[in-house]
Formats: sequence, C-alpha cells, structure tokens
Amino acid sequence: MTNEILGVTGMTCAACARRIEKVVGKLGGIQSASVNYAAEKLSISFDEQTQTIEAIKAVVKKAGYEAVDLARSGDSHDEAVKTLKIKLAISAIFAIPLLYIAMAPMIAFINLPMPSALNPMQFPALYALVELLLTIPIVAVGYRFYLVGFKTLWQRSPNMDSLIAIGTSAAILYSLYNTALIFTGGFVRVESLYFESAGVIITLILLGKTLEAIAKGRAGEAIKKLLELTPKTAIVRRESGDVEVAIEAVVKGDLLVVKPGAKIPVDGTVVSGESAVDESMLTGESLPVLKRSGDTVFAATINAHGSFLFCAQKVGSETALARIAKLVEEAQGSKAPIARLADVVSGYFVPIVCVIAAVAGVAWFAFTRDLEFALTIFISILVIACPCALGLATPTAIMVATGKGAQHGILIKSGEALEMAHKISAVVLDKTGTITLGQPSVTDVIACGIDEARLLLIAASAEANSEHPLARAIVKSCNEKLLKTNSFTSLTGLGIEAFIDGSAVLIGNQKLLADRGVEIGELAIAADKLAHDGKTAMFVAIGGKLAGAIAVADTIKPSSRAAIARLGEMGLKVVMITGDNRETAEAIAREAGVSAVLSEVLPQDKAREVQKLQEAGEIVAMVGDGINDTPALARADIGIAIGSGTDVAIESAGIVLMRSDLLDVPTAIELSRRTIVNIKQNLGWAFGYNILGIPIAAGVLYPFFGILLSPIIAALAMSLSSVSVLTNALRLKRFKPIKKEKL
Repeated sequence: MTNEILGVTGMTCAACARRIEKVVGKLGGIQSASVNYAAEKLSISFDEQTQTIEAIKAVVKKAGYEAVDLARSGDSHDEAVKTLKIKLAISAIFAIPLLYIAMAPMIAFINLPMPSALNPMQFPALYALVELLLTIPIVAVGYRFYLVGFKTLWQRSPNMDSLIAIGTSAAILYSLYNTALIFTGGFVRVESLYFESAGVIITLILLGKTLEAIAKGRAGEAIKKLLELTPKTAIVRRESGDVEVAIEAVVKGDLLVVKPGAKIPVDGTVVSGESAVDESMLTGESLPVLKRSGDTVFAATINAHGSFLFCAQKVGSETALARIAKLVEEAQGSKAPIARLADVVSGYFVPIVCVIAAVAGVAWFAFTRDLEFALTIFISILVIACPCALGLATPTAIMVATGKGAQHGILIKSGEALEMAHKISAVVLDKTGTITLGQPSVTDVIACGIDEARLLLIAASAEANSEHPLARAIVKSCNEKLLKTNSFTSLTGLGIEAFIDGSAVLIGNQKLLADRGVEIGELAIAADKLAHDGKTAMFVAIGGKLAGAIAVADTIKPSSRAAIARLGEMGLKVVMITGDNRETAEAIAREAGVSAVLSEVLPQDKAREVQKLQEAGEIVAMVGDGINDTPALARADIGIAIGSGTDVAIESAGIVLMRSDLLDVPTAIELSRRTIVNIKQNLGWAFGYNILGIPIAAGVLYPFFGILLSPIIAALAMSLSSVSVLTNALRLKRFKPIKKEKL
C-alpha cells in the first residue's frame, strides 16, 4: 500500500469532508481515505497497482472539489483566501445599500435619509426593482453555494452549501413572486420582499468563511514557518573554487562552505573547521552547540560564528527538517478518536436539519396561515444550523498543538498519539540514554599523597591508548596536555599498565593492585560507598604506591530529576527500567528521584514488564532510545522516543523528543491535556450552539415571549460559531513548555 496526502480545496463544512471520504472510498484499491476539514488535506492509503493519484483527483473533482498536490496546497489556500476577500468586498458593496434601503423605512423613529424615488409606498415597483438589481451581484458572487449546494443535494449528500442554497433560494423566489405581483398592481406586496435577507445572508456567510480561512491558515502556519527556514542557495566547493548554487542542485557528497551567520543548507558532517551552531529551530534548545570535525549539522540551523566545511549527507526530503515537516503534516492530517462522534453527527446533521426546517415551516403555516412567518422560520433554521463548528472543533486544535509541539522539539506523530497522551497514568523510563547521558563520565577523584589534577593528568595520559569506555571518560575529563607514555599494556579483566616519566602506572580494579602488592587500605571504604552509589572505582598506583582512585559512572542528565519530579506532581506513576544490577539501579533511582525500579530486566523482557503494568490497569507511556527499547515502545499505550536514539526506536514511537531532554516528557503530556480540554470546549460550544440555536430558529420562544429569530441574525450567529471555535483552538498557540528554572 502507498500512503499519500493531497490538499483539498472547495470544502465548506464537515459534510464536505465526509462526502469526499465516501466517493474516494468507493474506488477500487483504496484501503483508507480520511479528510481533515480544518487542515484541508486528504490522507489516502491505496494499492498503486490498481489505483492512481490522477483517478483519485478526478473523482474528487467530480464531487465538486479540487484535490491538489501537497506542495501546491499552501498556494491554493492563499489563493482561496484572496478570492474570498475579493468576493466579500464585492458582496458588501451591494449588501450594505440593500440592507439600508430595506430597513430604513422600518425605522421610522430615527427618520433615516432616503431618496424619494425609493419610497416603497410611493414607488413600490422601482423600490422592488432596485432591491432585485442589488441582490443579483451578491448571488453571482456566491454562485458556488448554489452550484455545489444543489449538486450535493441531487447526489443525496447535502452539505452546508445546500442549506444556504435552499434558504436563500426560497427567499429570492418568494420575493420574485411578490415583485411580479407588484408590477401587476399588488402594491401591498412591497412589504413581503426578502431580497435583503438573501443578500445579507450570503455576505455574512462569506464573511464567516473568510475569517475561517484566515484562522485555518494561522492554525497550520507552524509547519509553513519550519519549511521556510531552509535557505534557497548553498556554497559548494568545486575544483575551480566556491560556487553558489540553488539548494535543489546540492547532491550527496558535495562539500559545502558555511560562513558566519549563514544558514546550513542540508544535513551533513563537518570535515574541517569548527563553530557554534544555533539549533533552536530544530530542537528548541536555546544554547548554541559546538560543532567540530566529525559532528553532524542539520539543514536550516544557523552558524553563529566561524566558518567550516562539511560534506552533504542528506538532501531534499531526507533532511531532518523535511522529515519533521512530513511527520507534522501527517499528524495534522490524522484524526483523533475523539473526533469520531463529531464526524458521525456531521454526516447525518444536514439531512436532519432539512427535515426539521420543512416540518417547522409547514407546522407554523398550518397554525398561523401566514406564509411569510413560516418562510422566516424555514430560512432561519436552514441558515443557523451549520456543521462547520463541529467539523472544526477537533482538527483545528490538533493542527495547532502538533505545530506548537514541533516548534519546541516535540514531534507528535498522530492525532491518536496526542489524545492518548492525556490518559497516561504511568511512565516507564529506560535508564541508559534516557534518564542518564548514556555515556560514562568522571564523577569523583580521590587523591592519596598527590594533587588531584596531577592524578587525573597521569591517569588520562596512561588511558589515552585504551578504547575502553571508562578509559575514554577519564581522557575526556582532563583538560590539560597529556604526558608522553613510553609503553602501554592492556590487562584483560584487570586494567592497564603504562610507563610515564620512567614510573610504572597501574589503573584498574582492586585485584590488579593486590596482584602487584599494592594495598588500598582505607580507600576500600570509599570504594564501597562509590559502588553503593552506582559508580565504578578504578584504583591508580604510581611507582608501586597507591596514588588514589577515580570513579566513573553514567551520570543522569541535568534535567532528569526535575522532569521526574514534575511527572510525580502531575499524578503519574514513574517507573525506571534497566538491565543493571539492583544496587546500581537503585543508586541511579535515588539520585533521579524515582521510587519504583525494575532492575536486571533483559532487553526482550522490557515489553513484558510494560504489559504487566497494563494488566494492573495502568495506561502506560514508555520512554526509550535504543533498539532494545523498540518492543516496549510498541507495546506501550504510547511510545515516546528520545530523538538522539536509533531510527528504529523513533519509528516505533508515537511521540519523538528531538532534543533528548526528559523534561519534554511532562511538557508533551501537558500539551496533550491542554489540547483535549480545548477540544472538549470546542465540541461543547459546537453542540450547544446547535442544540440552542435550532429550537430558537424554529420559533419555540415565539408563543411565550414573542421572540422570532431573523434569518440575518441567524446567518451572523452561524458565521460567528465557526470563528469562535477556531479562535478558541488558536489559544493553544500560547502554550509554553515547562522551563527548568521553574522546577
């Protein structure tokens, strides 16, 4: 199966989305078709052996909409907004005077100025003709409501356009009938014209659609901003010299020059030179990262100072930025489970509203014998009842949340992952590379009869020839120029021996020193304490005498303790899982603030431990970074991968933390919680609006309070309902990640 995402234009409500899903789903070779109304995207999974993108686009066009390649969808949206603004302006130019001449005679107590030729009582035929002439351009501008509305009605899949088309057509036809009577002498019919209702309704709907389209663009602007960060050109080093070329011309293996202050054009590896690079747009980390030979650099990050040469490794759609953009696009095009109710309701909503409007109109006519009264009821119900707000409630919030997460280095790969995160009750944290840095470093230096700095220098000089991870940790911790070693011998299972300045240097475990007749004495007590704290002590002897001990451990990340504390404050159970022995595991757990520890767990058993928690009733999130975490990430209710981890771990997770900061775990969960609250508010408003609006439009308050909803007020309320839902969803853009200094 091939997965593709297409942009869709021409949709006006959630019923349109359902219509497209239905027609595409009927095609052969289609496994799934999902339309996100807010994102204006069609996500399809199909067999390319039996189906083509061109055929899918054709069936969408036949249904009255336009499917475009995703690369063009942004331009299509901008064009649609521009077109809507033009239509709104034209419509308003004619609607304002139309409303004025229709309402001015009714507001006698203000005595609004009115041309005598347009006095409805003196010149009713001219008055009716002017209203008609002002209405025609408005209807022409809103022709799509009728074109699509009646087409979908004929296809038995009515949508919002159908409601507008039926309602305004009824008003216009009734007004044309009365205009004909006026010209044949029925001057009293001048009070039964509804031209202004039709014209103003179309104008208000266009106003709502314009505001809605602008808000949709703001909801999806995060991904657009990300893509715009990529530079348009790159400086490539050729044999003839440095040449500036278009970014599309860069290929793998090219040597690229990056100057101070310039953006890095593609992903690659530094060959020569060094500089600090601002990667905040990619990881959310504000501090520049030092890049030297062999380090990886990423497209669109900014070279702070200095210049360097790097080799292009990933270009075009392979860059980290492009992959992030694709992940976010897929997430924004996906549907969360909470959206299913709104989808189901939207599918049946328009036909039900048509029935309610018809029944209410007939009932009031039967009761009052007043056709104008019944027509007002009929039009008001059709206009006020729109599934737009329902269709926007969930996807808009998901679009904003996933875009906001991406801006801060949190990639949420689907609407389902975003929704599931708020249900989490337990968080399982892998130790190595997740809570800890994943690489050993020197934690303690205990000197005996020698300066600590001198002890570290001699030990680092001796270990410089060793490839052991503990040896590399000692070498890395020394900032001085290393001493020359005359010889080096690795003693398997014990340590190393080297000669420096004519003295034998031994570095290793207690057995090595005992074999060479070196007593560690009281240092054994300190060594036991270090072991209790999960640290590995290596003893150092110089010239046959004890010089001290150096402790090495995989230290916890700076923000791990704060992140774990925050998870606890959020009411979540935190569990650390590791293959380390119990003593080492408990030492790390104490330092990190974790109370529940699962130690000595083999890689293949991690998924089983996650399953045990699930069987105990927990909703589990697994946080890990390695290949051995992949089964557990897949088994958990939601997998959260550390971005510095392996590709296979990232692919198995629902959420990816690009900057490998554990503090992003509570941030992601908090973002999910805020989003779900926002969605529930949106759905509550959308459902509540229709539950209250339709009965009022149907006239239930009229017998008791004399309140009757004007079709114009109904159109305004309908437009504002969609805008209010979008505005509420856009509040998520204010979300800020948890800051370390606040914990």
